[in-house]
Amino acid sequence: MNTHIPSPEHRLSKDAVKVWLISDALLNIIGFVVLGILFYLDYRYDWYPWVYWALIAITILSIISSIWSLIKPFLLYKNWRYGVDEQFLQLKSGAWKEMHQLVPMTKIQSVSTVQGPLLRKYGLCSISIETMGSSHSIPALPKEVAVALRNQIAQYAKVGEVDRL
Repeated sequence: MNTHIPSPEHRLSKDAVKVWLISDALLNIIGFVVLGILFYLDYRYDWYPWVYWALIAITILSIISSIWSLIKPFLLYKNWRYGVDEQFLQLKSGAWKEMHQLVPMTKIQSVSTVQGPLLRKYGLCSISIETMGSSHSIPALPKEVAVALRNQIAQYAKVGEVDRL
């Protein structure tokens, strides 16, 4: 019995890229402020010489990480797909290492929407799906789409649960 399951086609909101860029920028700013404080403390208290070189190495890695954080949101948006039907929740992501997950509706135990301050500013929500052994999420959907999808997944999961009993 070989059935064909079509690939997921639904995409995330285009505002997801903005949210991810802002979030990464805030984290990078905080990281560089902490590094600046550590450099000042090293200069002020004349720590061991190896501390200075360790801070230089951490700074170089932080700069590389900052450059990556400017590229990563575009790759995430380009490669993230999701799909929902009566049998499966499908999640597909990854630029270099592509991951395609099929979550049976009968295994889903809870589904919820999550909205932090940045997501709220852009009218977005993430969906969190819990199963017995794992958790999954669909990031950065428009709020109306997220609520409708959450309700749809909950209904499919409940129908599958009733059919199984």
